[in-house]
Amino acid sequence: MLPRSFRTFIPLLALLLGSGLSAQDRPVTRMLFVMDASNSMNAFWGNQPKINTARELLLESLEQLEGTPDLELALRLYGHQTAIEPGKQDCDDTRLEVPFSERSVPEMRRVLEAVRCVGTTPIARSLEKAAGDFPDDPKARNIIILITDGIEACDEDPCAVSRALQARSIILKPFVIGVGLDDGQKYSLQCVGNYYDASTPELFDQVLQVVITQALNSTTAEIDLLTVDGKPTETDVPVTLYDQRTGEVRYHFVHTLNARGRPDTLSIDPVYTYRLVAHTIPPVSREDVTVKPGTHTIITLSAGQGQLELKMGSGLPEQRPTPCIVRRQGDGTTLNVQDINTTDKYLVGRYDLEFLTLPRLKVEDVTIEQGKTATVLVPQTGVLNILPGTPGYGAVFLREGDRLVHVVDLDPSALRHQYRLLPGNYQVVYRSRSANRTEYSTTKDAVIESGRSVTINF
Repeated sequence: MLPRSFRTFIPLLALLLGSGLSAQDRPVTRMLFVMDASNSMNAFWGNQPKINTARELLLESLEQLEGTPDLELALRLYGHQTAIEPGKQDCDDTRLEVPFSERSVPEMRRVLEAVRCVGTTPIARSLEKAAGDFPDDPKARNIIILITDGIEACDEDPCAVSRALQARSIILKPFVIGVGLDDGQKYSLQCVGNYYDASTPELFDQVLQVVITQALNSTTAEIDLLTVDGKPTETDVPVTLYDQRTGEVRYHFVHTLNARGRPDTLSIDPVYTYRLVAHTIPPVSREDVTVKPGTHTIITLSAGQGQLELKMGSGLPEQRPTPCIVRRQGDGTTLNVQDINTTDKYLVGRYDLEFLTLPRLKVEDVTIEQGKTATVLVPQTGVLNILPGTPGYGAVFLREGDRLVHVVDLDPSALRHQYRLLPGNYQVVYRSRSANRTEYSTTKDAVIESGRSVTINF
């Protein structure tokens, strides 16, 4: 059996070396230990006071971290300066004892070995003060590890303080190690950060290693975009991982399958809780995504897709692409604008289409199926030429039985009009600008056929 120090250090080293980032690209991790040194830490835990056990195990871990690249450590204590007196407690009893440095471990050892646990438990005040302990460095990973055997004693709200610091991106979500707490006390600390329960000295040792490993390293994950039948074969989709608390973008990439046809392996920071968005049409998302340090995490998201092909019949080439508005069936929200004679991917489902032809063409209840292509064919347009003798006012209408549907107005300053229209029966109404009586209006009919041209003279 390897000694404890070697058993702990080997996975840490493996994760660090496997991060895949150059020294220039790796952000500095600043890890602030906020440690309870209040009077309650004198209580026995196992065969010695809590402070002794916590100090010994923490110092062992710190020694293994010494010299780790891109890592700075600091120590803040609370409850160690002012002794509690009947009816009186010092809620400002919190101090940064060892500031951030790459070589802070010897000083942290000296402070921890000399500390006396005498005071109260000002957790909220300590977290608030801790915000000023970190240097101003927007690229750094600022992490707090709170070690406490009690709850807030100064009628303040550590959860609110933690949320505010995270929202302002001063710190990441803190780690909280509860030392021998009862169930009620655990509940009050879970909202402060990622809570770990250390009910025994042996469990404290394990929890401390898990927290430090998680705070230091990225871990591996894959995002499985699932087909309708649950296969992780959807890919080539832009994907974003947001910090769920702050909304900041943490990772943004195009999903890929590797050479074995499996979702590619990613290196993800396990400190955050993520909101995952796959930018399909329409997008799909998942909340509360976490990755477990040291374990390959598979994140699944239902994203079955098919294709929509829009085609126009053969004939005269169009002067410019004709767009089509794509909507979910029965929903007026525009999902996408796709040009005719193109193919796009959509989530499996039913859609309504509106082609911006003249006149507009609506095609409802188009079904997109997994891995299949739904093809919608639009008739090739014909050309209507209108040649008035003089500029005038008027419009083009589509005949639908006994009903006339307005299509487009004539330009009152033009001597020639040309429109590409879908096949159908049309009527044009026109009045010269110089004609000042309504009865001088003239109407003429035209039949438009695909790929054919018709001219009306007034």
